[in-house]
Amino acid sequence: MDTDPLTTLAMAGAHTIVAAMATNAWESAQAAAARLFHRRGHALDAVEAQLRGDAALVEEDEDADGVRTELVGPWRRRLAALLREHPEAEDDLRAMVEEVCHELPQHQQSWVQNNTARDGGQLFAVQGGGSIHVSQVSPSQSRGSAPGAGADRGGDR
Repeated sequence: MDTDPLTTLAMAGAHTIVAAMATNAWESAQAAAARLFHRRGHALDAVEAQLRGDAALVEEDEDADGVRTELVGPWRRRLAALLREHPEAEDDLRAMVEEVCHELPQHQQSWVQNNTARDGGQLFAVQGGGSIHVSQVSPSQSRGSAPGAGADRGGDR
């Protein structure tokens, strides 16, 4: 998966859209996502039909969270393609993520994610479109037990 900022934003958008399915936030999420694609030339009825169909899958399945997990990938790809074709949509997508996240049920506004980059690798992760904290440890520090390694040192959020 690409690690550029627009792909990361696409992942945040995808998580936000599918998290809103079958919740009270769905109406505004669906409308915002449809507008986002329609303003960039996509057929409104086709986008709305895709959104409705995916939301119906979430509503009808006993494992709604499992369905949501499966739907993140396709929506990430759609949003990444949209941002590649129309980079000016970045601000609109960020606004949609921010708006819809605040409307999600409390249990869907908080996620825990643990990521590990090894052997000098870099890691880019996104979750829910909220705060992102990046900390880089040199390869020599990652092999040893550097003071404070793995601890959240605060910083910008």
